[in-house]
Amino acid sequence: MKYSDLVRDHFGSPRNLGELADPDGIGDVENPVCGDRTVLTIRVRDDRIAAARFRAVGCPAAIAASSITTELLIGRTVAEALHLTNEDVSAALGGLPANKLHCSVLAEDVVRAAVEDYRQRAGVAAEVGQ
Repeated sequence: MKYSDLVRDHFGSPRNLGELADPDGIGDVENPVCGDRTVLTIRVRDDRIAAARFRAVGCPAAIAASSITTELLIGRTVAEALHLTNEDVSAALGGLPANKLHCSVLAEDVVRAAVEDYRQRAGVAAEVGQ
């Protein structure tokens, strides 16, 4: 299995590793088939993701996808974060092998879970179409 240089870089030196103290939103998602799990914590300021941290247990692709997802999230509005897709995550990593695309789906799912948790905590209703 061949990983891109970006996957190897984000696996070897993950960005934003850890958890935020007193986060505004927490997502915790596990893939029941392979056992990969990601916990994403976010801080929201003025409707933008100001900080994002993750903890992941899984293969190199799962860790790399979680790492780059935090980079893709920081600075986006909450609504923009919900438009982040698994295809965006895979593309940002220079592609993933077909049998590892589920790792980018895990990243998309954990973003949605963290945003939903933020909205519930903040009492913010989802926008129409989301």
